[in-house]
Amino acid sequence: MGTHITEPLPTPRTAAGRDGLAALLSRPHTALVGLDFDGTLAPIVADPEQARAHPDAVPALAALAPRVAAVAVITGRPAEIAVRYGGFAGVPGLDHLVVLGHYGAERWDAATGEITAPPPHPGIAAVRAELPAVIDGAGARGTWIEDKGHAVAVHTRRADDPQATFESLRAPLTDLATRNGLIVEPGRLVLELRPPGMDKGVALSEYAREIGAGAVLYAGDDLGDIPAFAAVEKLRTEGVPGLLVCSGSTEVTELADRADLVVDGPEGVVRLLENLAHHSAP
Repeated sequence: MGTHITEPLPTPRTAAGRDGLAALLSRPHTALVGLDFDGTLAPIVADPEQARAHPDAVPALAALAPRVAAVAVITGRPAEIAVRYGGFAGVPGLDHLVVLGHYGAERWDAATGEITAPPPHPGIAAVRAELPAVIDGAGARGTWIEDKGHAVAVHTRRADDPQATFESLRAPLTDLATRNGLIVEPGRLVLELRPPGMDKGVALSEYAREIGAGAVLYAGDDLGDIPAFAAVEKLRTEGVPGLLVCSGSTEVTELADRADLVVDGPEGVVRLLENLAHHSAP
């Protein structure tokens, strides 16, 4: 796990966050550690196909996972892609890892190596066919379409003016999604068209209940992680302590404002995971 020296854990800025961290450290065997992938375990890059987990992420997870009830990577990506880009398959110590892809519609279990998933929403095929014409009609040059199977994402990071292109596509893509029974999920210079009814909050809540989690940590960096933050906040009202971590970004401030801890991007997330493994009760 690199040559990093174990550091003291940071102090959450909220009382609820401090309670969440204390529960994670004192009762790790009951804890669920939930993590976004892009921007949290993997640095954001211009080409999403080149995204890879931080080099110390898997060793940190392998050190922490045996101490907790479960680790769940919750992502909008297909589960198979997240597993491949994360390097999660066949790693000793990661038996308790699951990847909940497509916002929880798909699930990969490290213990079996199997993926379970429902068939794609019928609106996805229609959107896939219409999308190039809609983008062309909006004059949005420099975009990149990512076909996720159960969703389709339009990235504007490569455009000459990424933010202006992003804004120009909001209305036409929302109209396209609505006509086909889908919703638009905005992110960091990306607009994703996907089925309604499933988000990271639903995925996190359902999995926490499935395993009977006694404490929950969730770390994310983007607008799509807000439902997961809300899920942790709701679990807190039900007596399950929780810790909200923002993988720091100047592009999205909403998460930082809501988080108990803000860390320095994927590097900071990895350091936090390493230190949780070191400081948690055996």
